[in-house]
Amino acid sequence: MINILVADDQELLRQSLIIILKNTPDFHVTDAVADGREVIRSVRKEKPDIILMDIRMPVMDGVVCTQIIKEQYPDIKIIILTTFDDDKYVYDALKYGASGYLLKGISVNELADSIRKVYNGTAIINEEVTSKVVNLFSQMAKSNIAIEVDENAAKDLRDSELRIAVLVGRGFSNKEIAAKLDLSEGTVRNTLSTILSKLELRDRTQLAIWAVQTGTVNKNIEIN
Repeated sequence: MINILVADDQELLRQSLIIILKNTPDFHVTDAVADGREVIRSVRKEKPDIILMDIRMPVMDGVVCTQIIKEQYPDIKIIILTTFDDDKYVYDALKYGASGYLLKGISVNELADSIRKVYNGTAIINEEVTSKVVNLFSQMAKSNIAIEVDENAAKDLRDSELRIAVLVGRGFSNKEIAAKLDLSEGTVRNTLSTILSKLELRDRTQLAIWAVQTGTVNKNIEIN
């Protein structure tokens, strides 16, 4: 029996996955939760074999949650199940130990087969994502990108600036950041310009790399 934890902030999808998984004889759903913090609480209680994890969830997203789970429970396998095939999400999920990265358009049989393969130790990546992974690691092999920022400048970031830096590191657009922090897009753009000036960075890509490299992206921040 394969014990599975479902993590997705969309209730309809959670319930659909529960029905699908429960109708598979060798699967057992231990829990279904809506965000990363609930994942951690459930894992401590239920100790599932596999977590089906969405990327974009409130409170704590799937990438940060993957890192925390794999550090504390390395034997638990994580399959990212998402609608997003963004390069950064692919890279971060795999970097932090995800065993699978699947897009939500896959069939029920493909999902079931992927769960069994991951449970038995095989890494699974959706075909649409595979080319991104190959290109990404090819680029990494050719260059070693490092972003250096003065520590004092980083410490001088205000809380409002730090929140935006963290969300940029997590791959959110200005529009998404504005919605999450209850700000106007103009305020986000202006604050982002201030952050780049303080840290002496060229653009948001450098800011995102810095946030990931320094672990800033994993900071717990208060979001509306």
